Amino acid sequence: MTDFDPAPPAPAQSKLSDPAYLFVGDEGIRAGWGILIFIALWFLFAAGLMFVVAKARHLPPAPQAATAHLMAVSGTLFSEGALCLAALLATFVMSKIERRPMARFGFGGVKRLSQFLQGIFWGVACLSLLVAILHLTGHLQFDGRLLTNAAALRYGLLWLLGFLFVAGFEESLMRGYLQSTIGRGLAGLFPARYRHAASFWSAAIILSALFGASHGSNPGESPFGLVAAGLAGLVFCLALYRTGSLWWAIGFHVSWDWAQSFLYGVADSGTMVQGHLYATHPIGSALLSGGTTGPEGSIYLIPALAVAVAAILFTLPKTAPQ
Repeated sequence: MTDFDPAPPAPAQSKLSDPAYLFVGDEGIRAGWGILIFIALWFLFAAGLMFVVAKARHLPPAPQAATAHLMAVSGTLFSEGALCLAALLATFVMSKIERRPMARFGFGGVKRLSQFLQGIFWGVACLSLLVAILHLTGHLQFDGRLLTNAAALRYGLLWLLGFLFVAGFEESLMRGYLQSTIGRGLAGLFPARYRHAASFWSAAIILSALFGASHGSNPGESPFGLVAAGLAGLVFCLALYRTGSLWWAIGFHVSWDWAQSFLYGVADSGTMVQGHLYATHPIGSALLSGGTTGPEGSIYLIPALAVAVAAILFTLPKTAPQ
């Protein structure tokens, strides 16, 4: 070796020997740790907000529902509002920690209001189609109207707000940060050519199965109703995959639940609400009528969801992944 020969390069330190490598990879904080932090944040925010809500509701007594299985509008507004805010706060904090835009977690897009309103329309339309099928086949009977015009307007608006909180909570929790991050964590398992689609739909299947199972505690739920909730979750994932945002799914979720619970007065995943416009009752086999689960427990749900899928594919433009 002469004086002019360059010195040999020092051996690079192995990434595996770096403790930080266990927590941070090439794309930032590792997906598994991100998921754990997000869940911890959501529990923390939810517990804190629910504590505040419980204290606040003790000041003036809140009106109670008539039965244990009847959802009260005031309870829904407070509890679901707190859970929705907790999910949004957890998502926002994670976006700052990971330095990723909120759009990455479904809250972007240039046509947010348009997609939300389209979702509202298709939610009512598809649920009305399902109710019409049940009524025309003799599996759902309308017993009469329950509310005056003034009461109908008041309850209709309150339940619309309540189900906006429900949809905002469930969509942001199940198809927002977790959908994006689980997909990111699974991406390395697939060939580059199919990576985006395969990782997205793998995460979608996992979370939709959890979404369906989460309805198991509802008092009137049925096995097919749990499957139906999971299928609905996949439909919402299709809208997210198509547009890159949650706005269509949130709109659809809001109006679907509102039309079931308030407008037509049928059970929504086994739960009835206080202050619904019409009284109804199912007739015949639970698999056809939905039974205590409501229309979501009927196999006639499948054509209604097929219409929702068609609406997504033919009315929503395909947006490049963000």
